[in-house]
Amino acid sequence: MISNADAAATSASAPAAAAAGTVVLVTGGNGLVGRALQAVLKPDCPAPPGLDRSDPAFAPPGSGERWVFVGSADADLRDAAQTYALFARHRPTHVVHLAARVGGLYRNLREHARLAHDNLLIDTNVIAATADAGVKSLVACLSTCVFPDPPPSYPLTEDMLHAGPPHQSNFAYAHAKRMTEVLVRAYNAQDPSRRFTAVIPTNIFGPHDNYNLEDAHVLPALIHKCYIAKRDGTPLTVLGSGRPLRQFIYSHDLARVMLWAIREYTGTDPLIVSPPESEQLSIATAARAVAAAAQFAGPLAFDAAAADGQAQKPASPARLRALLPATRLPFTPFQDAVAASVAWFCDAADARAQGGVAAAKGGVRVAGTAELTTLRV
Repeated sequence: MISNADAAATSASAPAAAAAGTVVLVTGGNGLVGRALQAVLKPDCPAPPGLDRSDPAFAPPGSGERWVFVGSADADLRDAAQTYALFARHRPTHVVHLAARVGGLYRNLREHARLAHDNLLIDTNVIAATADAGVKSLVACLSTCVFPDPPPSYPLTEDMLHAGPPHQSNFAYAHAKRMTEVLVRAYNAQDPSRRFTAVIPTNIFGPHDNYNLEDAHVLPALIHKCYIAKRDGTPLTVLGSGRPLRQFIYSHDLARVMLWAIREYTGTDPLIVSPPESEQLSIATAARAVAAAAQFAGPLAFDAAAADGQAQKPASPARLRALLPATRLPFTPFQDAVAASVAWFCDAADARAQGGVAAAKGGVRVAGTAELTTLRV
């Protein structure tokens, strides 16, 4: 069963990995990864080539496994009392913690204090409430921006997490999210029967991302800007030189890793989730992939005066792939994932642009009253 404030409950045959009476509480359930989890739990969700849909780690939930997706309308997780009340209301047996205050490079440069403050409160409250509720299984979500810059060596591995200061562009957010890993480890140390862990994805993208041009991450920002450039007949302007390298992970692929982690992973070591480090792409290459998916034939322009951020941060998924090989969980090809994300955004933006009425797509309300540049669907 899948439930939240907006979606009707659905059910299918229970996977073998699910124990009877399992209740999985997902914080941040209406965000990018939360929506992806909701999608991949449905039997008709598109899957990457080679995925065995009968694999119990990735099967839809049944009557013995209930997923509850909560968002900011359900509780302000910065407030301890509201967080504990949320846990008392839903009585979870497992927790997937996705709620966070996040943003791209330029939001990080503007809001260091707010990002640190809010994330420290959210993570402290959620992890404490999880432990105090007697929950034994938690999967939290970090980001590869938490790693030191420069690191001891490349590629990044999980044991480098605290090996030096993070990049100055997002130092506050990075330190706050490092403390998530510290809290997870500390609660495990106090009770060895707990199975609290964290996944560390590289650059996530997909449907239901934050496409607001003022604080979006790089790929959703490029998708939004490409839509405007195609509509207005203007160049697609890419902030920065286009040279920095990134590993991109499709939100649906990350969601399936989290399904496996909550259902089968018995360890507590954090896990980097990414394509192989050999599949780093330049921002320029990503922009061209977006343009191709959007069928944008205009020119690309690079604003070299804008900040680039980190030049690269290749991360190794070797620990994950030793446990969950690509033969069992293949990732979606990058161009296919970009095409799906572009199609979703363009449909949502077109719906918003049609008159002044609200439109709905895939369970998401897309209001037609706000300016497109503030689109956050």
